[in-house]
Amino acid sequence: MSFNRRKAWKGIILTVVSAMMLSVLAACEKSGADEQQDAAEPKDTSKVVATYKGGSITEKELETQKKIISFTSPDDAQLVSLSYFQDFLVKQMIAFDYLSSKAAESSKKEGEKQADQLIGQNKEKMGEEQFKKELESRQLKEEDLRNYLVKTMTAMTDMNSKVTEDEVKNKFEANKQEYTVATLHHILIGLQYGDKKERTKEEALKIAKDVKSQLDQGADFADIAKKYSDDSATKESGGLYENFTVGQYNINGFKEQVLTLPLGKISDPFETTLGYHIVKVDSRKETTFDQLTKEQKEIIKYNLGAAKIDNFIQNQLKDIIQKIDLPKTEDQQPQGGAQSGKAGSDGKTGSPAQPNAEQPAGAGAK
Repeated sequence: MSFNRRKAWKGIILTVVSAMMLSVLAACEKSGADEQQDAAEPKDTSKVVATYKGGSITEKELETQKKIISFTSPDDAQLVSLSYFQDFLVKQMIAFDYLSSKAAESSKKEGEKQADQLIGQNKEKMGEEQFKKELESRQLKEEDLRNYLVKTMTAMTDMNSKVTEDEVKNKFEANKQEYTVATLHHILIGLQYGDKKERTKEEALKIAKDVKSQLDQGADFADIAKKYSDDSATKESGGLYENFTVGQYNINGFKEQVLTLPLGKISDPFETTLGYHIVKVDSRKETTFDQLTKEQKEIIKYNLGAAKIDNFIQNQLKDIIQKIDLPKTEDQQPQGGAQSGKAGSDGKTGSPAQPNAEQPAGAGAK
């Protein structure tokens, strides 16, 4: 599902937002989502599950939000029925409702524009009919999705507008190595290979050691990569990754090797979640702030904007929430205390095993 193309946030809702914001950066042309809302839309008379300064969330709105998560992030659909996730979700709904309502008019207009861009992009990728079927299968209307996107894009745009150039520069300086440009040769002996075949770690390591031995004896790296590597992206080019930005690789262990391995030296086999790797770094060049592309700067800015929203949720949301009274779910224990009641100083109800907003509901940060 293209809405969940890239995960760049700690929480499930902001995961979706960040993924979609990065799609906007691809400069897609606006495709209008101008379908009119049903004139006979029934009034929402469902129970109010949360109140906050300036508004409220109903049970129907919460259920619609769960369906949107299932649509935009199918891998996380199984979380929507859990009690802690409902609490987590309703708080982020409040945050986006509140922030979008307080946003500048220019941010609201930009939020609508970006929402329509994203819907148009995904219609184009999926096909109009398939897009419609996916919505219908989850009992969603396009207007439901658009309303959600407008709020989240508005809040994100407004927060982004508060990010300064100095903040962007400081963030870059703190993560300079992520922007190092490297050229290397790579061989992967994967735990999965071929037509979904699998190896044990022991089998993969044995092959990797044999490959390293051949390289140490003078075998050509490119020839060996073509023969043994399970990296489909570079196998036919002899394992060559040319002039790539190191931070693009979010595999623990791989990036560290690329940044620290002496130039021209062939690494020993090292393990990641994919299997065993052997690399030879041909060149490395640091990138200065002035050399960043416009897109790279915009991504830093969006990440800082997302961090501002996280800070708002962590430190200010508790003063805005007045009451949370969520429906019970299957995972709740009857003796665990009432789910309803006044929110405490942290804005939480009394349900057990509630994570704070930093506890991931699905995604890892880039």
